Amino acid sequence: MDETTRRMTVPVPVQGSGLIASGVSDCGPVRQINEDAFTFDIDLGLFVVADGMGGHAAGEIASRLAVETIVAFIARSKDDDDSDDAIDVDTSLSADANRLRTALHLANGRIYRAGASDDAYRGMGTTVVAVLFGPETVVVAHAGDSRVYEQCEGRLTQITKDDSLLEMLQEMDVPAEARERYAQRNVVTNVLGGDEQLVVHILELPRRPGRVLLLCTDGVHGVLDAGRIGGILASRDAPRQHAERLVSEAIAAGSRDNATALVVADVEAV
Repeated sequence: MDETTRRMTVPVPVQGSGLIASGVSDCGPVRQINEDAFTFDIDLGLFVVADGMGGHAAGEIASRLAVETIVAFIARSKDDDDSDDAIDVDTSLSADANRLRTALHLANGRIYRAGASDDAYRGMGTTVVAVLFGPETVVVAHAGDSRVYEQCEGRLTQITKDDSLLEMLQEMDVPAEARERYAQRNVVTNVLGGDEQLVVHILELPRRPGRVLLLCTDGVHGVLDAGRIGGILASRDAPRQHAERLVSEAIAAGSRDNATALVVADVEAV
């Protein structure tokens, strides 16, 4: 497996609309296929990370379909709030939040249908975290156990909550020792493609200058604790160096999974 297959990164940080972004995805030392996928479009203000799962190569297909579908819908709905693809509107959410929510539901349907129509893809699915920047707001949408962290004013905050059995056990106040003995604690309970119906979690935030967001898969956050992630993001390095360090340190710390980090700095928020 050559280096270009093992690791994907943008060559330089990309800047626009007050945003600077860079991402890295590495296959890791064990896996032969990188089932993670990420992309971003500064002009759209859109950033997406997905972690696929399934049979041979199926996870790679699921994550790619998710990323492609989300980007395509956000692009074609940019100037059209009445897109023919829109699902039922949630009146408690903004227009941008409804766009991103719809994009994840469309991706879920596409992956579910692909899995149902081809035995090679049966059972495939993917986690997704997606962030959409508007002029004054930031929308975060997610399903699964990939995460978004916020570094702002010297403080790191995990702003998504994992859809996982481990998270459920924690909410039930099961002692840590018992959770660690539970064989299925790492099961993900909500993914794109797993069912015709998907739970999409939405959070809307005001834009803030100086905020740094990290979108990452569990190949990163599963081995780097909050202190280490916060320390890297708090440095004066650019997003490219942040992303490189997060992935490299996760692998050095023993990550056996694909590892992806996408870092976005909001340098000129209104």
